[in-house]
Amino acid sequence: QVQVVESGGGLVQAGGSLRLSCAASGRISSINAMGWYRQAPGEQRELVASISSGGSTNYADSVKGRFTISTNNAKNTVYLQMNSLKPEDTAVYYCKVIVTSTYPRVTDAYWGQGTQVTVSS
Repeated sequence: QVQVVESGGGLVQAGGSLRLSCAASGRISSINAMGWYRQAPGEQRELVASISSGGSTNYADSVKGRFTISTNNAKNTVYLQMNSLKPEDTAVYYCKVIVTSTYPRVTDAYWGQGTQVTVSS
């Protein structure tokens, strides 16, 4: 089994910064990709940023230039540095990790429980 735990959410004023962390643990053989999604009330969950095992990154247009995704592969951890936050960034942020398990050797996606980010105007 694989566990995914996020941390770092909170309340911040517009223009401020937050850093989210997400750590994966358990029967991990390899991590194929890691990413951050968010879901605002009444909205669908959307991709914010993702990073592949090779280091390729992808960002939603709405966060380009403001958010940065990075990893610490030794710790199976992914970070999301969020700068110049706007009220429209308010949402629950979820971490998604695509993992190949050790046994049984299968590849599957695992989600964290979510962390609330609230940006006040």
